[in-house]
Amino acid sequence: MTLQLCVAQLNFFVGDLDGNVRKIVDAARQSYADGARLLLTPELSLCGYAAEDLFLRPAFIQACDDALLDLAAQLAGLKDMAVVVGHPTGGDTRTRSVSTQSRFNAASVLCEGRVIARYAKRELPNYQVFDERRYFSPGDGVCVFEVGEDRLRVGLLICEDAWFEEPAQLAKQAGAQMLAVINASPFHVGKGYEREAVMAQRVQATGLPLVYAHLVGGQDEVVFEGHSFALNADASLAGRAGSFTEQLFAVEVDRVDKGLVLKAAVEPLRSAEADLWDALVLGVRDYIGKNGFPGVLLGLSGGIDSALVLAVAVDALGAAKVRTVMMPSPYTADISWIDAREMASRMGVRYDEISILPEFEAFKASLAGDFEGLAPDTTEENVQARIRGTLLMALSNKFGSIVLTTGNKSEMATGYCTLYGDMAGGFAVLKDLAKTQVFRMARWRNAHDPYGTGMEPIPERIITRPPSAELRPDQTDQDSLPPYEILDAIIERYMENDQSIESLIASGFARADVEKVTRLIKMNEYKRRQSPVGIRVTHRSFGKDWRYPITNRFRA
Repeated sequence: MTLQLCVAQLNFFVGDLDGNVRKIVDAARQSYADGARLLLTPELSLCGYAAEDLFLRPAFIQACDDALLDLAAQLAGLKDMAVVVGHPTGGDTRTRSVSTQSRFNAASVLCEGRVIARYAKRELPNYQVFDERRYFSPGDGVCVFEVGEDRLRVGLLICEDAWFEEPAQLAKQAGAQMLAVINASPFHVGKGYEREAVMAQRVQATGLPLVYAHLVGGQDEVVFEGHSFALNADASLAGRAGSFTEQLFAVEVDRVDKGLVLKAAVEPLRSAEADLWDALVLGVRDYIGKNGFPGVLLGLSGGIDSALVLAVAVDALGAAKVRTVMMPSPYTADISWIDAREMASRMGVRYDEISILPEFEAFKASLAGDFEGLAPDTTEENVQARIRGTLLMALSNKFGSIVLTTGNKSEMATGYCTLYGDMAGGFAVLKDLAKTQVFRMARWRNAHDPYGTGMEPIPERIITRPPSAELRPDQTDQDSLPPYEILDAIIERYMENDQSIESLIASGFARADVEKVTRLIKMNEYKRRQSPVGIRVTHRSFGKDWRYPITNRFRA
C-alpha cells in the first residue's frame, strides 16, 4: 500500500476558529491512529464557509493566520502526517490613492508543525450564491507536495479550480501523480452527481486519480451535503462518502504496475427526494443549533405547508423542541382543526389553540369608521394573517423559540403571502420549494419511516384537500392563481432559467397565465426583500442568487 488518506467531511462553524481547530486536530489524531498519513479538510475549513464580509476585516484575517499557526503546533507530534487546511490569508495594501487587494482563498499543507506548501485558489466563482471576487484575488501558482513513505506527489486544487482544465493540467505538468480537491460547494438537487460527472472529465483529461473532499453542514441559507468521493485514473468510482453526515472518509491509494489504484467504501446512490429531505432537515438543525435557539414554533393550520414544516422540524430537532399553535378564524374549516390536532398528536409535539376572533373583531371595530361603505377584500384577509404573525412573534419573544414560517417558493414568487403576517418569522423552511414539490415531499416522507413508528406523520386529508388560506368563505388558492402544475412550471422556466415571456408562450403555456405569473413575480419583489432567510435547494433561489431591482419597468 502506497498511502492511506482521510477526508475530514466535517461540519465547521463560521467564525469559531478555536472550535474548528479542535475539530481538525481531533480528526487528524483519529485518522493518524487509523493509519492515515494525509488528511484533507474542506475549503476554508479553518474559518468556516462562507464567512462573507468577515473576510474584509483585517482582524478576522489575522485571527485566521494565528489559528493556522496554533493548528500547526498542535499537529507537530504526528510524524510524517500531512494535513491540508483551507483558510483565508493576505489583506489589502492601501495608499492615499490606491487600494490593492492581495487576499487569497488558500490551502496550506501542514506537516510536523510547519507549513510545507501553500496554494491559492485560481478560479474565483462569481455566480449563483458565490461572490468570491468581492473578497479574494486569484492565485497564479501550482502546488504539488509529497506525502507518505513512497513520496507520492499530490496536486492540490480548491473547488472551482477543478471545474476548469488548466489548473489540473498545470498540476500534472508539475509532477502530480494524484489530484486532491478541497471544496465547499452549496447543495442543490442533483449537484452531488453533477460534481462526480465533472470530476470524471477532469480525471479523463489528466489521466490522474482524484479525491474530492467536501464540506457538510448548514450555513444560513445554504447547505453543504458532504458526498465526498474518489475516482480512479480511468474515471471509475473508487469510493463515495455518505451525504448530510459528518464522516472521516478513508481512502487507500495503492501503487500498481500501471499507476495508482484508489479504494474506499461506496455509499449507494440516493434519490433526489432523499437528498432534498435531508437538506431541509440539516438546514433547520444547523440554523437553530448554531444560532443557539432553544426550539421552534410554527402556526399549524391544517394545511399542507405547515404540515411539511412540522415534519421537517421534528426530524431535525426532536418533538420536545417543537411547539405548534393553531389560530382559527371565523373561516377556519372544522377539518382544519381536526387535521392539525391529529398531526400534532402523531408527531408528539406541543399543540395549542388560540382563537384570533376577538382580535379580528377588535381590528374591524377600530377601522369601521374609515372602512364604512367599503366591501371586505384582501385588507380583512391580511388583518387575520397579521394577527397570527403578531401572536407567534409574541410567543417567540417571551419564550425564545424562533418562528418557522411556512410559505413556499410558489407563494414567494407570486406574492401570495402577507407581509408581517404569514411572512413573519425567523427562518423560512420551504422558501425554495415549489408547491408541487411540497406535495411530493409530503408523500415521500409519509412513505419513509426513519423512526420505526409505523405511522404516517401527515394525515392523508391534508395532502388531498384543495389548498386554501381560509381567510374568506370557501376560499381556495386557485381562486387567485393558475393550477400549481402550471404556475410552478412557469416559475421554474422564467425565474430559475431566465426564459422569456414569448418563449414560454411559444412552448405552449397560455398567454394569460404567463403574463399573470410574470407580472406577479415582478411586482412582489418588495415583499421578498423583507422575507426571512430560507433554505436553498434549487440552483436559483429567492436569496443571494436572485438580485432584481424593486423599482423596475422591464417586462420581457
